[in-house]
Amino acid sequence: MYKNKTAVIAVLALVIVCATVYTISAPENDVISTIDQGTAEETMSADTNGLNFGIDTTLEKYSNKSEKHIGWGFKKIKNSPPEIDKKTIDMFKATNTYYLGSDNEKVLYLTFDEGYENGYTSKILDVLKEKNVKAAFFITGPYLERETELVDRMVNEGHTVGNHTVHHPNLAKSDLNTVVSELKGLNDKFKEKYSADMVYMRPPEGEYSEKLLSFTHDMGYKTILWSFAYRDWDVNTQKGGDYAFQEVTPYLHNGAVLLLHAVSSDNASCLGNIIDYAQSQGYRFETLDHLTSTLN
Repeated sequence: MYKNKTAVIAVLALVIVCATVYTISAPENDVISTIDQGTAEETMSADTNGLNFGIDTTLEKYSNKSEKHIGWGFKKIKNSPPEIDKKTIDMFKATNTYYLGSDNEKVLYLTFDEGYENGYTSKILDVLKEKNVKAAFFITGPYLERETELVDRMVNEGHTVGNHTVHHPNLAKSDLNTVVSELKGLNDKFKEKYSADMVYMRPPEGEYSEKLLSFTHDMGYKTILWSFAYRDWDVNTQKGGDYAFQEVTPYLHNGAVLLLHAVSSDNASCLGNIIDYAQSQGYRFETLDHLTSTLN
């Protein structure tokens, strides 16, 4: 009887932990893009304005960095930012990695991950235009290729378009030459079309390592994580706009970087209500340029 009771307690404890700690590893895209990443020599030779793709990946400074894969996760706290340990915060500061804005401003940052299109991004853009709110969209190679009209809208309507890599690999588990080719391959195609670099990067699966962040920092990237997200990416478990509203609004906090997936019908249907509610509480929405400039 004692052993059975102990086992039950252990299972309940595990359930509680899983319910309070948020991590993300959404498989956003499994389709291989036809974007040419170039050979290793080609990708290492060309620099772009503000970004440096010519870094020597064999430098000792990178081999001395930890390669431990870290999945970005945290315990959510209502009306407050997540509590992150000082070691992680210091590493983020040293590598231009951001998950939270200033806690002195009632400012929110809307970000969307765009691994593939599910028919809702147009509606999301319509709402953002109606509300005069700017957001950031992190896209992949296939998205850039196939959703030209939507990416055109993002750019033309003043939103930020960030680099989510060509093929959506786990960069923390990739060699540095792959990191270069994945980020450069997408940036080159974007720059060819829009004459601008993708200076913000979000690592697929939300996984990173000290080595990866040190390297992407030296490439000139600003890595954007988040201080709020919820399990919104499964298109088979959508529960309605009211559900999404109740998932998001209790966790708004100063400087919040909100991660939403644009494949979610729930997010598309409640976005306007979320924006209205946030503004009624005194929040305003800003761009990633504002986020990074206020913390530097």
